[in-house]
Amino acid sequence: MNEVVFLFDVDNTLIDNDRVQGELRAYLADHFGEAASNRYTAIFEQLRSELGYADYLGALERYRVEAMHDPRVLRMANWLVDYPFADRLFPGAIEAVRHVQRWGRTVILSDGDAVFQPRKVHRSGLWHVFHDDVLIYIHKEQELDDVERLYPARHYVLVDDKLRILHEVKQIWGPRVTTVFPRQGHYAHDPKILADYPPADITIERIGDLPSIPRDRLLPSAALGAAAHHHDRPWG
Repeated sequence: MNEVVFLFDVDNTLIDNDRVQGELRAYLADHFGEAASNRYTAIFEQLRSELGYADYLGALERYRVEAMHDPRVLRMANWLVDYPFADRLFPGAIEAVRHVQRWGRTVILSDGDAVFQPRKVHRSGLWHVFHDDVLIYIHKEQELDDVERLYPARHYVLVDDKLRILHEVKQIWGPRVTTVFPRQGHYAHDPKILADYPPADITIERIGDLPSIPRDRLLPSAALGAAAHHHDRPWG
């Protein structure tokens, strides 16, 4: 039983995924034309609505069916797989994770496919920073029982750019979780989303601001004493 487990989302929480998507669209437009870029984007968004997560390689497979006789399509996969995700970490992201590792275990809790999302986590260096504690689901908010089984804790801190996820997890775990909302990425600035869900327990403008949050705001009093034992000692 861990006293405290910090759960971190990946896309637009630790990695600037909006920028990755923008660069992908630009790459497709430059190398394959605007029509190809627009078609891939449409397939990508359709697939995301079907699956509930971003499936870059799945969208590429569907696009390939439509462009089977264009050998240039094969280069798109290399661009995706070899993308330098370490260069797209938000400023202060690694420092924020290491800061809270003094107080408890840190775990990646992400949605995604079984190939590209793990590749992204590995290429960015996050897999190493999180000491191999990585969970990737299809709908993570529906997998909290599994999270508790693998990483049992008296208290959780969830850091995620999606208010919907934070709200749904809060509905299930209640006072056992502190929700932290970094206002990064397009979801975090969507007026409709902001109006549809209550605010998180803590809102920060960027992930790099996490170390500025006092420990007693992140952790309830019951967890503070235990977390003090890990002060200045990285969890590994």
